[in-house]
Amino acid sequence: MQKIFRENIIEQLRQQINALEGHKQIPDKSSKKADLNFLDAYFPNQVFPTGVIHEFLSEETENLACTTAFISGLLSKTNAKNSFYIWIGNQKKIFPAGLKLFGIEPHQIIFINLAKQKDILWATEEALKCKSIQAVISELDSISFAQSQRLQLTIEKSKVTAYILRTNNNINSTTCAVRWQISAIKSYNNDVDMPGIGFPSWKIDLLKIRNGNPKSFNVGWLNGQFINTEPAKIETTILKVVG
Repeated sequence: MQKIFRENIIEQLRQQINALEGHKQIPDKSSKKADLNFLDAYFPNQVFPTGVIHEFLSEETENLACTTAFISGLLSKTNAKNSFYIWIGNQKKIFPAGLKLFGIEPHQIIFINLAKQKDILWATEEALKCKSIQAVISELDSISFAQSQRLQLTIEKSKVTAYILRTNNNINSTTCAVRWQISAIKSYNNDVDMPGIGFPSWKIDLLKIRNGNPKSFNVGWLNGQFINTEPAKIETTILKVVG
């Protein structure tokens, strides 16, 4: 009996620590949990962390493109349909109409283009202070620990999630809760009678998860959902999604 009581206390403390670090406790029946399917299982308490910094490494142009697509899917599945976002970079890389494929309407994102990295960093911090938006996506060559710490302190007040796209893959210590690396893989066409490109598929490397372990896996986007595209599961998964 004493052992069970001690284990319950430890679990409660663990959940409180996770909640302070962005890994909120599992919602009750009256709350809406993010609809990430199998992706939830990779995070502490099986809950996608919000109100923290997510860092994405994308040095190659093609990987940057699939990273922005993956982030768009995350935004649509972790927030309400009428949510708004700010996307900050140094040039126009996003085709707004293409976001519809991932459940984001073009008018939901405010795009800001700035020439200098220091201006992008400043704009990112200011945008994160805006509590009426759900997330800020910022394209930066690199970010130092002190700079990321400043952003995290802002996030702790506003609870807005930051997605930092780093185009310089020299990994250094930051306050990010999760560090991702997304790369494109061969798309899968589930219709054998129709040649051509299948649904988007990516290789996901979770290089860092606060209170978790690094992982690598494959994921696809089909019918507005993230699906597991591991060879052993893809056929069964597609049948469930497509019907």
